[in-house]
Amino acid sequence: MSLTPSAAAALRAELLARVAADQKVRKERPANPTREYISAMMAIDRANSARMRQIITVHGWPGKSAVGEDGSYAAWLLVQHAPDDLQEQALVLLEDAVRRGEASPANLAYLTDRVRMHRGEPQQYGTQYRYTPDTGLVLHEVADPERLDERRAAVGLGPHAEADARMRAFHAAKDDDERPAGRLRRRPGKVPVQPAA
Repeated sequence: MSLTPSAAAALRAELLARVAADQKVRKERPANPTREYISAMMAIDRANSARMRQIITVHGWPGKSAVGEDGSYAAWLLVQHAPDDLQEQALVLLEDAVRRGEASPANLAYLTDRVRMHRGEPQQYGTQYRYTPDTGLVLHEVADPERLDERRAAVGLGPHAEADARMRAFHAAKDDDERPAGRLRRRPGKVPVQPAA
């Protein structure tokens, strides 16, 4: 990514502002979201996705040396909430950025798993869950589960059992009777859920 220092600073500020709006709308999600709330969240996601598509098409992945570690993290989080095709495009760029030391291997692990889940493939790092009213929180299929913690350690993620316990505790604290699974789903009957790292 080749930007002047002022352009890089402006891009970093924009990424941080966009991720702040992304997180704010998600943290304010009511137990029973209205159509207005869902429309507002989707509008934010569409605008962020359109802008991320422009950024990565013109500049490549926003790496740490250009936009800082927080700016690169913000770009990753925005892509996590983007359409599948943009996630696929970003995955290739993020892989290269990680090889060059410009992005987090842990972030790459999350995006790799998200893309593999959308493709219907087993995930590699155990970061993606699905929620359905019938089954509750379920870990998406993992390839070679015996070596899961080894793969996680290689990218800086802790043991899966610890991450799984945090994820289940987080979701147990929510009111499962009013979870909006039927309203915010990307796939019929399933909602991808982002766990804590």
